Amino acid sequence: MVDRDAAADRPMDFELLVGIFPQVLLDGLLLGFMYALIALGYTMVYGVLEFINFAHSEIFIVGAFVGAEILLSLKNAGALETLPWPLVLLGVMLAGMLASGALAVSIERIAYRPLRAAPRLIPLISAIGMSFFLQDVIRLVESLWRNAFNLVYPTLEPLNVRYELTSTIDVSAKSLVVIVAALLMLWGLHALVNRTKIGTAIRAVAEDQAAASLMGIDVNRIISLTFLIGGAMGGAAGVLFGVQYGLINPYTGFIPGLKAFTAAVLGGIGNIPGAMLGGIVLGLLEAFAASYLSLLTGGAFGAEYKDIFAFSVLILILIFRPKGLLGEVVRERA
Repeated sequence: MVDRDAAADRPMDFELLVGIFPQVLLDGLLLGFMYALIALGYTMVYGVLEFINFAHSEIFIVGAFVGAEILLSLKNAGALETLPWPLVLLGVMLAGMLASGALAVSIERIAYRPLRAAPRLIPLISAIGMSFFLQDVIRLVESLWRNAFNLVYPTLEPLNVRYELTSTIDVSAKSLVVIVAALLMLWGLHALVNRTKIGTAIRAVAEDQAAASLMGIDVNRIISLTFLIGGAMGGAAGVLFGVQYGLINPYTGFIPGLKAFTAAVLGGIGNIPGAMLGGIVLGLLEAFAASYLSLLTGGAFGAEYKDIFAFSVLILILIFRPKGLLGEVVRERA
């Protein structure tokens, strides 16, 4: 016998699925652009050294903490409400980029450069150790400075304004800022690498360090510059992450950093547009899983399974396309 109540509910479920689709798509794009911003740092370093900087998660969150401290200082001084918010946000992002970039260069000089000629596993272990070390350093500094574990990001009120695109879709100003910033940073990084002398030197070092050195390029300087750029990208992403989500702690960077690394691999590690594409794909997978899994499975699986769904799809993609969606940068050897 047919359950008439269940049959009557099916059209409503379908209407709900279709009705929330635009908002889910928008949320997925926002999350994807956030992952893409962080993934750019992984991609820059891997493109030159074929090395995964697992401390990039902490470099990213250092930028977020620097931004939070500056915003809190402005708030305590009463200047946060009087200064133009674009100027404040730009200044905070630049400060976060400077701090994270400097930290990345220091890490490269202290923990990675002495191990450059070592077997590939040894620098990897050093990177993991540096990641744990930085987590505890951040926790120590914040506990001594504020005696707090979690830090609430001061809000820029104009960024909390929400715009209704349709009766069922709305977007906040800060979400638009994240998307625009991600696109501008991708364009700027792509232009730097492909249209400037510095970018030519970076690509030459990535191709063959010995040959680049014979051509008069300071290899160590270019590698440090690569870490500086990658760290700065992470610092900017950290500030935008804090503005978007509002709460950070010393361990906040681990999961977004892991997913950003996944996004870089998904798009094609070492490929700058691939990092952006991989971030967007991963963000969309998570958003659709979080919103639709419960509806499609009758509540058997909820939003808590979104990571399993996203990484399962990633595994399938890498099984059939190991180099990622756009492919890894392939180097020619004479």
